Amino acid sequence: MNKPPKPKKTPQQVLQSYYTNIESKHGASIPEWMTRIRASGLTRHGEIVSWLKAEHGIGHGHATLLAHDALSDESLMSTKYGE
Repeated sequence: MNKPPKPKKTPQQVLQSYYTNIESKHGASIPEWMTRIRASGLTRHGEIVSWLKAEHGIGHGHATLLAHDALSDESLMSTKYGE
């Protein structure tokens, strides 16, 4: 007997799953990660990803998402681009 296919997740549901997994696996909320990234003083995507992986043991996919979100924050964007 075949099982019915699982309903596909929306992009928002997939993103929420990533955030939930980051929080449960690494023990800090997304706002806490944003605070840590800001406190690091890093402003380039690759630097942030490397730092999250090396210092916090975060996998590449999760580190990339956190770096993207941190750089999407206007306060870091103005630091990065000198605005």
